[in-house]
Amino acid sequence: MKTTIYMVRHAESPYVFGQEKMRGLSEEGFEAARQIADLLTDVSIDHIVSSSYTRAIQTVQCLADAKGLPIIPYEELRERPIKGLGYEAPWGELMKAIERSFIDHDYALEGGETTKEAQFRTIPVIEHLLQEYKGKSVVVGTHGGIMTIIMNYYDRSYGYEFWNQTSKPDIYKMTFVQNQLECVERLWEVEA
Repeated sequence: MKTTIYMVRHAESPYVFGQEKMRGLSEEGFEAARQIADLLTDVSIDHIVSSSYTRAIQTVQCLADAKGLPIIPYEELRERPIKGLGYEAPWGELMKAIERSFIDHDYALEGGETTKEAQFRTIPVIEHLLQEYKGKSVVVGTHGGIMTIIMNYYDRSYGYEFWNQTSKPDIYKMTFVQNQLECVERLWEVEA
């Protein structure tokens, strides 16, 4: 029996310092959310969950409305902070830290969350969904980092290079047999 999880990375969201949880989508992001709903119109969806962050919920809201399904938020699916709030780091240092965190699962910058810690809080949610909705399809509104961390748990080949080439939004169809990942298919077409 196959279970499908559609990982939907949030659409474009303008960065606002200190508003990580509440920042919403841009106009371009809302348009992409409508395109996601159109893309998945003919797909049977049984359940929709999301990170508790506004941009993740807004990205799957049009789909939820079209399917007549509620969005169940999970705080455990929030994005992973690679550094603490008071830790200042230039972009290049952050990128190196993210890359290292996929090699050394116990690594994070000061005050940040390691890959291992992020998997510890997220994987029980995914395992619950695989059990509760066995043989069905679940959409997960998510973030690039945490999506990659979850995928990395099931297949170590998903790491920094994968994360670095994802888009906002993005959609990955993960097919499981029992709780074993069988295959991954990218559904979002990025315009060249």
